[in-house]
Amino acid sequence: MSRPLSLIAIALPALLGLALALGMETGAIPITFLVLRLQVSAGLIAAIIGLALTLPALAFWAARWWWKRRLTSVIREERRAQVEARRRFVQRLNHELKNPLTAIRAGLVNVAPVSSERSLATIDRQVERLGRLADDLRKLADLETRQLEREPVDLAALIEEAVEVARAVPGREGRTVAIQVQRIPWQLSPAQGDGDLLLLAVYNLIDNALKFTSRDAAVEVRATEGQGQVTVAVVDTGCGIPAEELGNITEELYRGTHAQGIEGSGLGLALVERIARLHGGELDIRSREGHGTVVEMRLPLARG
Repeated sequence: MSRPLSLIAIALPALLGLALALGMETGAIPITFLVLRLQVSAGLIAAIIGLALTLPALAFWAARWWWKRRLTSVIREERRAQVEARRRFVQRLNHELKNPLTAIRAGLVNVAPVSSERSLATIDRQVERLGRLADDLRKLADLETRQLEREPVDLAALIEEAVEVARAVPGREGRTVAIQVQRIPWQLSPAQGDGDLLLLAVYNLIDNALKFTSRDAAVEVRATEGQGQVTVAVVDTGCGIPAEELGNITEELYRGTHAQGIEGSGLGLALVERIARLHGGELDIRSREGHGTVVEMRLPLARG
């Protein structure tokens, strides 16, 4: 009870007694009227006190009921989303495994003196594809339990290494990958994180860009800093991503419209996004179909 109400409650009996005494002495107030007024006042005070005690309890109960309903609804939606995500993952995994296994089976059937070399080459490619899929799945699983190394990472050197590795893939001889790293008005600051994982993430972004661009098209890797973050952007002039697919493009094993027929596990961008989030960063993808794609990985700067 607040201080003013406490004072009123304490002083009320004295004031009523004084008024009663004065009225009886002067004869201005009939005794029966005063008694009736006292009864009404007492009942009103009791009602007010009862409401004052009951309303907070009712409000607390109502708030608790609403919060439990809301929490139950959120948990239910989260479980439904997890079940749906798991269902989509299994469907895509089934699809990714079925194609190379079918090709291997056909290759084994067609092994003959004339076609054996071609069939064995097909089997070799599909086995290699399954190996890459298994490796990427293992990398994703390892991220759940891996302890991150938290140290300053020289992104300029890391980007150069990732470009060199990506261009060394057979069939990419002569591909152009331009590097633009901030050097003015100051050198690019180091990022805070695990150098091995960040190298894997940048490599995957470059590898993805090279897959979806023609041999004579350029790919650019840009690195800048601002607002307490360092941003690594990989830009290409490839086929682009349809607007309706952008929301799903980082899901595990998701294969977009333009990814059909292009070798890959469907885990590259999912892996990059997971690595970015583990570092307290984020992944942003902008694309225009028929023009190209910009993928930005934002990471926190090294402390100190």
